[in-house]
Amino acid sequence: MRELEYPFSEDILKKKKRLRRMLLECEGVNYDDKNIAILGGSTTDDIRAVLELFLLNYGIRPKFYESEYNQYYEDAMFPNAELEAFAPDVIIFFTSNRNIPVYPTVADSAESVEEKLQAVYGRFAQMWDHVAETYHCTVIQNNFELPFYRLLGNKDASDIHGRVNFISRLNQMFYEYAQRHENFYIHDIHYESASYGLEKWSDPFYWHMYKYALCVPAIPYTAFGLANIIKSCYGKNKKALVLDMDNTLWGGVIGDDGADHIEIGQETSLGQTYSEFQAYLKAQKDLGVLLAVASKNEHETAMTGLKRPDSVLREEDFASIRANWNPKDVNILEIAQELTLLPESFVFVDDNPAEREIVRKQIPGIAVPEMEEVEHYIQTIDRNGYFEVTNLSADDVKRNDMYQANAMRMKAQAAFADYTEYLKSLEMKGTIRRFEPMYLSRIAQLTNKSNQFNLTTKRYSLAEIEEAAEDPDRITLYGKLEDKFGDNGVVSVVIGRVEGDTLHIELWLMSCRVLKRDMEYAMMDELAAQCEKRGIRTILGYYYPTAKNAMVKDFYGKQGFEKAEEDEEGNALWRFALTPAYQKKNTVINVEEA
Repeated sequence: MRELEYPFSEDILKKKKRLRRMLLECEGVNYDDKNIAILGGSTTDDIRAVLELFLLNYGIRPKFYESEYNQYYEDAMFPNAELEAFAPDVIIFFTSNRNIPVYPTVADSAESVEEKLQAVYGRFAQMWDHVAETYHCTVIQNNFELPFYRLLGNKDASDIHGRVNFISRLNQMFYEYAQRHENFYIHDIHYESASYGLEKWSDPFYWHMYKYALCVPAIPYTAFGLANIIKSCYGKNKKALVLDMDNTLWGGVIGDDGADHIEIGQETSLGQTYSEFQAYLKAQKDLGVLLAVASKNEHETAMTGLKRPDSVLREEDFASIRANWNPKDVNILEIAQELTLLPESFVFVDDNPAEREIVRKQIPGIAVPEMEEVEHYIQTIDRNGYFEVTNLSADDVKRNDMYQANAMRMKAQAAFADYTEYLKSLEMKGTIRRFEPMYLSRIAQLTNKSNQFNLTTKRYSLAEIEEAAEDPDRITLYGKLEDKFGDNGVVSVVIGRVEGDTLHIELWLMSCRVLKRDMEYAMMDELAAQCEKRGIRTILGYYYPTAKNAMVKDFYGKQGFEKAEEDEEGNALWRFALTPAYQKKNTVINVEEA
């Protein structure tokens, strides 16, 4: 929804009821339902209302628990039947520097200042530990914004008695806690308030009149920051940037001006601006964001721009390049098919408003930011939070390499008439084991990112994956796959619940980058082996259709299951009998013995 894109209008607050109604009336949206508790040290009513809008826009339908004013500590630390019954998926501690109970005074010794610092931090850390142990859910904690005045002036930042110094040290302690604890995230209101303007953000009028920790017009910005953390935790991030070239990656039209005369590099201020934007894109690529090109150009001419010695980006930085005269929406759909990604996983970046509007109308769900002056390209993409990082795995960092390796596999396939022989030529090696601690974070991430090859589309938090791994009544499997072109990392996950001599498959998913590699058969072989060890005679598989997972509608049938039930909406139950003895299906992947 355009009204919920950065930069935000103050009208969001005035129109929140109408926007909510419009979002809930959208057809074809399969919402993920989440219980979110907001435990606030200030008034949070409007923050909750606007947060709901952003989450609905991301495909998350929240149900809220909201603490009474400034009861965040009591709600977290003491028995709370209502919160326990609510069973939160996410707990947000929305606190501010107004909730720091004690600050240093100029009369304090260094030891006294340290005692105050440890007391404030200890109170928060005790609270986080308690809710993690009690509720086993994602925890989001605000850091602290700077104070709206400095008693010591500039020295407030460096002197141990200054509030700026005290807050900075507290924030650092919060960050170190976050580094030590998974499923705990910092909501950076320190940055948000600086970006918005601290003087306006911390206007005391709103605190004394309404007990708001920030000015009302800034509420959409802080609610958006929270929404981005939550949508990232649940796999709602975008995955790729599709970029125009002329006046987007460089200044000028390369077909008219030639590679020697486009604006890029350090010779002019405009060229420096495009170089800075390219450097930002390359940094995103290093974080695992895929880069692609959809440009109306002759391919060879377009490549001369990337071959310039002062171009930050090179041809090999892009997972796919479409430089031709086809409509850009057609090129984007082809890129999506090539990379086995859904079109709504993309962000389209183009300086031309007409091209943006065409793509926006032709490809539902794709993000198309308004790109104005090149000086603000970075801010426009960055502030929209498309690629919010909550967990950064080794697989994320290697993602571009993995897709380039896939391109090599596609080229190799062309040399074989027999597909099975092609698969054997890849020299694939698989590792399939019960969930192990070192991969739990990646497994949780995969459950929230996989939409197409996901039979039940259930989402799991890290805490829920940890619980499944320790549950004796569950069979859990992860699968890794590598071949002569590279390591794909963890690509498949199965979770099954044991009831007597029957296994109910609660989750079966696979990354689309290893489609048609027979990994599903290798996983089925190991699942059957685990069932036979435990005396399980029947496996029940469930398929729940969504707008995105039609590709696995007949998955169980291909595995040898028989369809037992199917309702009018397409929800199906499949049954597999493990008698007589199971016959292995995988013939092309060498699976490492556990």
